[in-house]
Amino acid sequence: MKLKSIIFAFATFSAAGAYAQAPIVIKFSHVTTADTPKGKGAEKFKELAEAATKGRVKVEVYPNSQLYKDKEELEALQMGAVQMLAPSLSKFGPLGVKEFEVYDIPYILPSKAALQRVNEGPVGKSLFKKLEPKGIVGLAYWDNGFKDMTSNKPLRVPADFRGQKLRIQSSKVLDAQMRALGANPQVLAFSEVYQGMQTGVVDGGENTPSNIYTQKMHEVQKYLTVSDHGYIGYAVIVNKKFWDALPGDIRTALEGAMAQATTYANHIAQQENDAALDGIRKSGKTEIITLTPQQKAEWRKALLPVQGAVAGRVGKDLIDAFNREAAAAEAVK
Repeated sequence: MKLKSIIFAFATFSAAGAYAQAPIVIKFSHVTTADTPKGKGAEKFKELAEAATKGRVKVEVYPNSQLYKDKEELEALQMGAVQMLAPSLSKFGPLGVKEFEVYDIPYILPSKAALQRVNEGPVGKSLFKKLEPKGIVGLAYWDNGFKDMTSNKPLRVPADFRGQKLRIQSSKVLDAQMRALGANPQVLAFSEVYQGMQTGVVDGGENTPSNIYTQKMHEVQKYLTVSDHGYIGYAVIVNKKFWDALPGDIRTALEGAMAQATTYANHIAQQENDAALDGIRKSGKTEIITLTPQQKAEWRKALLPVQGAVAGRVGKDLIDAFNREAAAAEAVK
């Protein structure tokens, strides 16, 4: 009997030891390809996280919708089927957190400095707090970049937009933006944009240079206006229950790894947008229009009413906070 007790105790100890040594698995799912800034950022986080935790954490990256598609991944995260995602900021509106649509407001972020000040400061943190009741913790903001306009007619001043059928993502704010310019907004899935432009379903649209170039939109668009009027970004998020249950030292190590991966991912995004714009220019298929200061001022003036039009949906206080942070960032220049 005594021997049985000793054997049982040893077996229990061994099982507990093995369990304690098993790595904590983080499934990081996303919908873009591995060679995008988001994909490269996810791989960089995996590398840094596993090194920082000395193997106590294993990060499994699943790119290109291998596990879940756009519309499924947030539910999967909330259920705990995956632990980490990096959806675009526009995805939180349907989840009931409409405040994230503030990022869709044209020219509310006039520069990279303003963007960084918002995302890395108290305003960005306050937005992440709004995700916690949904069982989500926000860890970092990753860039896709600033958007430009494309069309088959030159878009230099607001009057040029009249009657143009321009593609948008499904967003009340973006709908208001195009209507303020006199254009007709057309909601179209990202995967359908090239064909829509090619067949004339839409006259043009808005996107980051890297998206325009990699999707070959420049081959079916005669003009690209470097307007930097809007922003596309992602939020790296984690299941709250999973995150809160992690040992404190592991959580601290992962936060450090995420900070480094964020710097890397955002740097890559800027590089790829710059390279894409250069590639579009060299292709000779699309004429690139650079706005004069006066023309850009006209765009800003025409689009300013959008802030008031969407204040009831997004929140006037939040819009005011973005404007204050942007003004402070511009003053430092």
